Amino acid sequence: MPKTKNHVPGEVGIWVFILGDMLVFGLFFLVFVYYRGLDVELYRQSQATLNQHYGAFNTLLLLASSWFVVMAVENARAASGKQAAKLFSLALLCGAGFGAVKFIEYSEKLAAGITITSNDFFMYYYIFTGLHLLHVVIGMGVLTFLIIKARSPQFQASDMVLVESGASFWHLVDLLWIVLFPLLYLMK
Repeated sequence: MPKTKNHVPGEVGIWVFILGDMLVFGLFFLVFVYYRGLDVELYRQSQATLNQHYGAFNTLLLLASSWFVVMAVENARAASGKQAAKLFSLALLCGAGFGAVKFIEYSEKLAAGITITSNDFFMYYYIFTGLHLLHVVIGMGVLTFLIIKARSPQFQASDMVLVESGASFWHLVDLLWIVLFPLLYLMK
């Protein structure tokens, strides 16, 4: 399916969802910054216990996954469903890697006695990263669907709306982390 000059990928409904989700997360981020400003020292001390290497590695995983998704969409447009499925599979593996790293990170925090009730910073940390992880899991389900769709012998140009909608959701997952990582791990 060739792109037109004014082509918007996917269905309108996915963009309503994406913009709504971004609005909700944007409000979460503003609340976090406001309360951080009320007790900067507590937030700095709590942030210092986070492993920036985990956060940076997860950032690389999600950036790589988005790159694989972009290439998969291009292959799908070129009617190369099998190659698109392979690239969506690589994106799925990156998402699984993100989840594994987050599981390790959560395990370390919980083993150290740091929970959602430890302080305000960790309340926000667990809620925001937990909601984001839920988006990753849903996105992995979407990627699995796209892999199955791309492998189908009946894959055709009319399926591109689904492919683009799924890809757009996955890019939302990546974008949210691109804001969460510096907000939680790096902001001084």
